[in-house]
Amino acid sequence: MRSPAASGAVFPTAIVLALLFTGCGPQAGPTTTSSPSPTVTSATGTPTAMPTATGAPSASAPASAAWTSYRTADGQVTFDHPAAWSVKDPAGELPEGGGAFAEVTNQAGRPLATLRTNMAVGSTCLDRYPYSVLESEELPLLAQGGAAPRFVYETRGNDAAPGPADTPAAAYGITSVPAPTGDSASCIFHFFNRPPTAAMFGAYYNPDNNVTPGAGSLTYLEQARKYADTDEYRDIRRMITSLRPAG
Repeated sequence: MRSPAASGAVFPTAIVLALLFTGCGPQAGPTTTSSPSPTVTSATGTPTAMPTATGAPSASAPASAAWTSYRTADGQVTFDHPAAWSVKDPAGELPEGGGAFAEVTNQAGRPLATLRTNMAVGSTCLDRYPYSVLESEELPLLAQGGAAPRFVYETRGNDAAPGPADTPAAAYGITSVPAPTGDSASCIFHFFNRPPTAAMFGAYYNPDNNVTPGAGSLTYLEQARKYADTDEYRDIRRMITSLRPAG
């Protein structure tokens, strides 16, 4: 398989998204950031016990009991996360015109999700692949006068038909792209509408960062599916789906 689903490729520990896209690359894969080292700060706020996020399955209670809220440096959006995790803000060079660029890491310092706003994006992807939607949830608080974006954890490719060769084939995040139908889907494109342009909050599944106990002998896609059953993933989902305009 050309994608990491079979190659077992090792990904760098940081994710940087390109602001412009060409060809069939729907979004940039994990790359090493070369920006100056920003200040790493733990999220502000007092850790408190919080209930399971609205819309999450009742059987998927988060593993982390203590949670706190974080407002991005530009003051525009807020999200909740386990108090033991940290937020690097900014996580690199901000786009022209400002916006937010934050990276969330777990207790081990592994990046689990990147939030970026005020992005200029464009993509053309005519190729189609077998797909799986592992989880999906509408996020009405992020609606911008139209259909609400969705949180989704999805994959591309299978044992018989490889996914894209130039990007990882599993990712979780928020998207405004309509849900796929039929037996195939285009490339993963996790960006959602947020004036004045677009935003993203999520990450590609990376076995080095998204540690999945007992999955070391599995293929990339099998590991990605197994990760959906972990406590860490349930916390990631709760964090990403909590994103909302700052009050």
